Amino acid sequence: MANSTNHSEPTSDGEVDSTERTPLGPSGAIPTTADARAKRRIAALEDELELMRQERNEAETTYYVTQGRAIRRLVVLYTSLEDLIAENDHWYENRSEASTTAQDRLQHGYIAFSRALPWLHTKLGDLDHEDCENMLKKLKKGADAARGDDTSCLKDLIATWINQDFRPFPLIKPDDKHSHGFVSDVCGKLLCPAEWDWDQTRVKAGICDRTSEYIVSENSWPLFLYENYTSNPANLEEGLLKSKILVLAFKAIFTSPSSVREADGDGNGAPISLRAIGVPGRNQIRPKLKPASPRSSTCKKSCLVRLLTSRVNGQVCFTLSYVSSWRTMDGDFDYEAFWNNIVDFFEDVPGPVATRRMEKLLEWWTRKIFGTNHHEDLTLEVVSQMSVNTLAEQSKALEDAAFDSD
Repeated sequence: MANSTNHSEPTSDGEVDSTERTPLGPSGAIPTTADARAKRRIAALEDELELMRQERNEAETTYYVTQGRAIRRLVVLYTSLEDLIAENDHWYENRSEASTTAQDRLQHGYIAFSRALPWLHTKLGDLDHEDCENMLKKLKKGADAARGDDTSCLKDLIATWINQDFRPFPLIKPDDKHSHGFVSDVCGKLLCPAEWDWDQTRVKAGICDRTSEYIVSENSWPLFLYENYTSNPANLEEGLLKSKILVLAFKAIFTSPSSVREADGDGNGAPISLRAIGVPGRNQIRPKLKPASPRSSTCKKSCLVRLLTSRVNGQVCFTLSYVSSWRTMDGDFDYEAFWNNIVDFFEDVPGPVATRRMEKLLEWWTRKIFGTNHHEDLTLEVVSQMSVNTLAEQSKALEDAAFDSD
C-alpha cells in the first residue's frame, strides 16, 4: 500500500509550507533550508551590532557632554571652541608674528581648554573632521547645560538675597526678568557704574532713558562688585570684588547650598566640588593642605578661585539684568568684554605692588571660601609633640618597662 504522506517542498522564501502535513525531523523540528537559517542569523547579528553601536554612541555622548560641563566654568565663558582651536593652529604656523591682545586671550583659552580636558589635544589630531565636529558639538552641549544650571540656581537665590537685604517694593520676582535691570530701583543700583550715583535723579533718568551722557557699558565696574555696594571714586580698587552677593553666589554654585547662609565670616572649610565645576571623575578639592608643598597647594587654590570668581561675576550680572536668555550684548553692555576685563584685572597688573594687592585679594577670597587653616605649619617637629604621638610614645614606654620587669 502506497505511503499517503505528502512530502512538501520549500516555498520561495525557503520555508516549508505549513499548510501541508510535513514529517518532523530527527530532532522534532520542522525542516528549514540552510539559506533561511543563515538569513535569520545574519539579521539577528546585525540587530545586535546596531544595538551595540547605539549603546556605544550613547556612552560616548554622555562622556563628552559630562566633560563639556567644565568649559564655561574653567576655560571661557563665551568664546567658541572652534575659535580656540583655530587660534592654536595659527600660533603654531605663525610663531614669528606679533600677536594681538585678542589673539593672546584665545591662545590662553586654548591652553586652559587642553588643561581642563587633558585628552582633548590628542583627540583633535586623531579624529577626522566629521567626528571632530560631532565631538565639539557634544562638548558645547555640556558647556551650555552647565551654564544653564548655574543660571537656574542663582535666579531664585539672588532674588531672595536682594529681597532680604534691601526689602524693595515691589519684591523682586525671580521668574519675571522684565522687573529686573534698571526698571527695578534696587537692581538698578547694583548695576549702576561705580563712577555715578544712582540716588541722583538725573543719573537714574539718564541711565533708564539710555542717553548718550549715561552709557552703561563693560567699561565701568558695576556697584554689585563692591563691598557694601559702595565705591570710593578716589580709589576704585578699594572693596572691588568683595561684595556679599558675589561670595554667596560663588558658594551657591561651587560648594553647597547650606554654605550660602553666611558671607560675613570666613569660610567653614566647605570643599569646592569638582563635579559642580564640571570636572568628572574626581570628587572634591578639600581645603586641607599637604605639609610637603603648602605653597603649591595655596597657589592652586588661588588660581582656581581667580577663575571661578571671574565666572561668577558674569552670572550675577546676567541675573540682575532684564535679559531673559544668554547673549553677548545687552544694549551697550558687552558681557564677553566684561569677562575679559575681570580676567585682565587679575592677570594684567602694572607691577609688583599691584601683584601683591591681587595676592591679598585672592587670599581674602580663599579664606572666605575655604576658611583659615594652618596645616602648612604642621612640621614633623610640631606633630611629634602632639598628643597622638605622645600617647604612642607613652604606650611604648609602658610596654618596655613591663618587659624589663619580667
